[in-house]
Amino acid sequence: IVFVSQGLGFRPPAHSRRDWIGPPDKHSNLRPVVFYVPPEESALERRLREARQEAQASNQRFWGPLPALFQREKEEFIYSRLKAKGLEMRDESGQKATLNAEEMADFYKDFLSKNLKKHLQYNRDWYKHNFRITFLMGQVALVRALRWLRRRKKNVEQ
Repeated sequence: IVFVSQGLGFRPPAHSRRDWIGPPDKHSNLRPVVFYVPPEESALERRLREARQEAQASNQRFWGPLPALFQREKEEFIYSRLKAKGLEMRDESGQKATLNAEEMADFYKDFLSKNLKKHLQYNRDWYKHNFRITFLMGQVALVRALRWLRRRKKNVEQ
């Protein structure tokens, strides 16, 4: 996985043995991760890495288009409110006209209400992803600890 091909201008060194976190995505503001794949990756470790990659992709799918949607609906809301007041998008001095906090609170409430089901589904999915990742991390840690203990026991016996 290379971020250069995604237009992020980021590529971890070939010899790296760690996950690398890239610069924030310009749409979602999420930081993409290049996951290290060890040469001797076990099936369980692969499942963990793939679960982490799927969680990252799921977050990107949800948060990627949301800021643009929010901004577009916010502009439409401001325009409609200003139009209802008989005002233009810019005042006499050329400054962008704004609404007060109370008026904008109406927009935020409406936006959240309209997107409630999406947010609830995202939250459910987020918990599922993270419980699965946590469970797999525990399994991987246990397997590594047992492997370490076996090696240690072998070394003591020799």
